[in-house]
Amino acid sequence: MSPHLPRLGHALHQLLSARRTAALGTLDASSGAPSVSMVPFAFDAHERCIVLHLSGLAAHTTNLLADARASLLIAAPEVPGAPVHDLPRITLDALASTPAPDSPAGRSAHAAYVQRFPEAAFMTGLGDFRFVTLVPTGARQIAGFGSARSVQAAEIAQVLAMGTDDQPPAGA
Repeated sequence: MSPHLPRLGHALHQLLSARRTAALGTLDASSGAPSVSMVPFAFDAHERCIVLHLSGLAAHTTNLLADARASLLIAAPEVPGAPVHDLPRITLDALASTPAPDSPAGRSAHAAYVQRFPEAAFMTGLGDFRFVTLVPTGARQIAGFGSARSVQAAEIAQVLAMGTDDQPPAGA
């Protein structure tokens, strides 16, 4: 356990490592209205960002190209009989970018995504898809009922640098 990361930071890391899908919030490119969709995600310990693999045909991709601001909600699954108000969750505010495929950031995003989703490796060769990285600018973490806090971008970056159970930490 890292001595520099608070207890809730470790809880955040466990949540990010355990979940593979999230609700992505974007702003509709034509109306500016909020739009939410489900996306699989990985996180890149080296670049300290969230990685999405998106189709150019998807509305959320068009939305992110028009306005890079995004929000990502990641929540623990419901447990039968347990109160839903107690579910651990985090809402990340982030800025999206699309790294060039042959850039160091593009190669790193590709490696992180394929490591987490090896079954999707074939999709990375499809011309319509691209990697989009989300760099968190802040977050709101709910670790359970009565346990909520704002999380600064620096702490989120530290959590992302830890990698997942299926990914080595940054610098390894």
